[in-house]
Amino acid sequence: MSPKDGERAPQRRRGAALENALLDAAWDELVEKGYTDFTIESVAERARTSRAVLYRRWPSKPELVRAAVGHARDREPVTVPDTGSLRDDMVELLRRANRSRAWLGIVMALQLSGYYAETGTGPADLRGALLAGRGSAVAELLSRGVTRGEVDPAKLSPRVEAVPFDLYRQELLMTLRPVPDDVIESIVDEVFVPLVRP
Repeated sequence: MSPKDGERAPQRRRGAALENALLDAAWDELVEKGYTDFTIESVAERARTSRAVLYRRWPSKPELVRAAVGHARDREPVTVPDTGSLRDDMVELLRRANRSRAWLGIVMALQLSGYYAETGTGPADLRGALLAGRGSAVAELLSRGVTRGEVDPAKLSPRVEAVPFDLYRQELLMTLRPVPDDVIESIVDEVFVPLVRP
């Protein structure tokens, strides 16, 4: 059937436009239905494409879900603040993550239990896969803090570096709500800064 006069033929999606549409559809299915009821067929239907198009890019349901979670995370990038002080940088970094990514942590907790069971992994494994090859924002803040004399490098370890976001995620997962500002400040002022201060 040809388009009527004055109408444009529908554009065929290709490349990045197609991949974004597929991953948007997969993410929406995951949020609405959870992993257990998530199917390649339902994603294809939502994206108005065929299952073959999806299988060519992601040969399995877990691979498509990992890609959809990474895509959702990348739509809301968190920039690293530079306020001039470690304390204010860390508070602002947690606030930015809270504003743009709290929902992602909640979805990962509530909707992916079937994914973890099927793949024999946990949230930390998925997070590690998504962050592979990326620099750490906390490491960047600590490096600046060392340069300014706010941080004792002898006190730094991977566990200490992880403390602010570990405590943030614990609060998020226990309440399933964005973390209040006063709790973020408490994490930084009562736990993190005293741990690294010279």
